[in-house]
Amino acid sequence: MPLTMHTLSVPAFTRGFSALSGLLDKAEAFASESGLPLSELFDARLAPDMLPLSGQVQRASDTSKNAIARLTTLEVPRFPDDERNFDDLRQRIGKTVAFFETVKPEDLEGSESREVTLSFPNFKMTFSGEDYLLKFVLPNFYFHVTTAYAILRHKGVPIGKSDFIVGLG
Repeated sequence: MPLTMHTLSVPAFTRGFSALSGLLDKAEAFASESGLPLSELFDARLAPDMLPLSGQVQRASDTSKNAIARLTTLEVPRFPDDERNFDDLRQRIGKTVAFFETVKPEDLEGSESREVTLSFPNFKMTFSGEDYLLKFVLPNFYFHVTTAYAILRHKGVPIGKSDFIVGLG
């Protein structure tokens, strides 16, 4: 089976969100067992200028679903960044994964050559769809999932590599 833009994106995003959901479950159990307020995990960050755990989940969601929007003509759901607790984060993950379940392989056919331009305050970047997915989206998505893992690990949640690499079997 040849690699396609669909096989490189949707399953990777879905698996990443499965791992992220598992991390949230373990974090919630840890907080309950240790008496740590969930807000200390929800608002935790690795550095003062980095997004907290909640922001990492939000950016993973936005990065992945907006990539599909830029690579297809599909209408992508928009979610306000108004999550206030772990249940809200789980709902956002669920809505994001539910969207991915609607994306068909044919929706991404030909998107490897589609031009994608991103505008930043001081510059623009233009990619082929393939380069956009492989060199920008996937690294960005995994950055946010990994940072969420690192925040929880830093706060003492007993998680390990196997919690991050779920679903590969």
